[in-house]
Amino acid sequence: MTVQHDPSVYERIQAGEQFQELRRRYRSWAFPMTVAFLAWYLLYVVLSGFARDFMGAKLFGNINVALVFGVLQFVSTFLIAWAYSRHAAAKLDPIADELRGEAERRDEVGEGAK
Repeated sequence: MTVQHDPSVYERIQAGEQFQELRRRYRSWAFPMTVAFLAWYLLYVVLSGFARDFMGAKLFGNINVALVFGVLQFVSTFLIAWAYSRHAAAKLDPIADELRGEAERRDEVGEGAK
């Protein structure tokens, strides 16, 4: 005999179209940005290892290409964090807020029924 159980509030929300849209929006931003950042980082590492003359080229004073690339790694990290914050506020947070409200309403209804 198979016993069917009623899915929890969270399982129902996770299976819903709105949650799937939230995941799609997150992944469509996070995965390409992760790939782009890793490619940029690996370019820095590869150039540091195999293009020493290029990386050691002086740009002005004691500032060389490697130093500029290294500083740009930090700059790009902060820019990505800032861009993600804006993306999340505009595209993810409204849906997440709706889902949270739905979960709280369903949870209150479930608590009242027990």
